[in-house]
Amino acid sequence: ADCRYTCHQECCSLIQLDCRRPGQCQSQLSPESTFVPPCSQNVTQTVEEEKPEPPTVQEIKQKIEKYNAKVTNCLLMKLNDDGTYTGFIKVHLKLQRPVTVPAGIRPQSIYDALKEVNLAEMTDKRTSFYLPLDAIKQLHISSTTTVSEVIQGLLKKFMVVDNPQKFALFKEMRKDGQVLFQKLPLTEYPLYLRLLAGPDTDVLSFVLKENETGEVEWDAFSIPELQNFLMILDKEEKDKIQQVHRKYERFKQRLQQTLKEARGKPG
Repeated sequence: ADCRYTCHQECCSLIQLDCRRPGQCQSQLSPESTFVPPCSQNVTQTVEEEKPEPPTVQEIKQKIEKYNAKVTNCLLMKLNDDGTYTGFIKVHLKLQRPVTVPAGIRPQSIYDALKEVNLAEMTDKRTSFYLPLDAIKQLHISSTTTVSEVIQGLLKKFMVVDNPQKFALFKEMRKDGQVLFQKLPLTEYPLYLRLLAGPDTDVLSFVLKENETGEVEWDAFSIPELQNFLMILDKEEKDKIQQVHRKYERFKQRLQQTLKEARGKPG
C-alpha cells in the first residue's frame, strides 16, 4: 500500500519488505495493490552461480612467494600464522569535486598517529578545497581489509570529513591500449586483487573517485558545503570567462596587426 511493490499474486506471502507498517503487504493488501498475472508453471528455476572455493593457505603462500619474486622495491607481502596476509596498495586520488576538511587545526604529529587522535573532532569549523589531482597514497592493509575500510582509511589520512558514501574505489586496468575502470563493491578485498594481478601497477591499479550514481545526491551535503560549492563554481565561471576574453583579445590583436602590415600592398 505504501511502496506499491509489484509481485505475482501467489508470491505475495513470500515477500519480506522492510515496511513502515509490518504485515501491510501480506495481510492488509489494498485494492490498489498491483499484481502481475501468475506466470506459467513451466518455468526453469534460476540456479545460483557457484562461487569459487577460497584458496587454501598453501595456495596463498605460493601466490605470495610468486608475488614477492616480482617486487622491485621493499613493498613485500607477508603471510601470517593465521592464514591472513598483509601488504601494500597504492591508491590514485582522481577527485573532480572539492572535499570538506576541518579548518584551523595543526598538522598531525607522530604522537597523534600512534594514539590515533582524530584532529577533525577538535573543531566544528569546516572548509572545502580540491585535493591535488592524481595524488597517490600508499596504504598498508590486510587481506581482510575491505573496500569500505580502505575508503574510510584514505579519508581519515587526509582528514576529509565528507560522508564516505560520496566516494567509490575503482580498479583501473589497461587492455589493448585502452584504460578500463570498474567500480569495486564495498565488500571486495583490494589486497587479494593486488595479489592476483601482481605488483605491476600497469596491469592493475586502484583509483578513488566520486561515487557517481547518475545524479548528485545534494541532500548528502550540508549547507556550508553547498555554499562553498557555489563560491568555487562562481570562481571557475569567472576564470573561464576571462580565458575566453583573453583568447579573442589576442586573436583581435593579431588580426589588426596583419591588416596593418597588409596596407599599401597589392591584393
